[in-house]
Amino acid sequence: MSDPCSPVDSVDARGERCPMPLLLAKRALRDIPVGGALEVLSTDVGSERDFESFARLAGHQVSCERLPDDVLRLIIIKA
Repeated sequence: MSDPCSPVDSVDARGERCPMPLLLAKRALRDIPVGGALEVLSTDVGSERDFESFARLAGHQVSCERLPDDVLRLIIIKA
C-alpha cells in the first residue's frame, strides 16, 4: 500500500465550485492503483463533506487538512 504522505497523483481544484472538485478527483482516481493515494486541493466549502460521503459510499479512505488561505488538502486512499 502507498504511503498517504506520498500521493501517486494530485488534483488542483482550487477555485472550482461543486461538483467540479469531486468530478476531477473521480477522474484522477481511475488511473491510481488500489491502495494508492490521491491529493486534492480545494477551496470549495462543501468539499470536505462531499469527499467524506463519496469515500464512505465507494469504500475509500479520506483525510482532510486545512491549509492557509482556506485551502483544503484531501488525501484519498483508493479502495
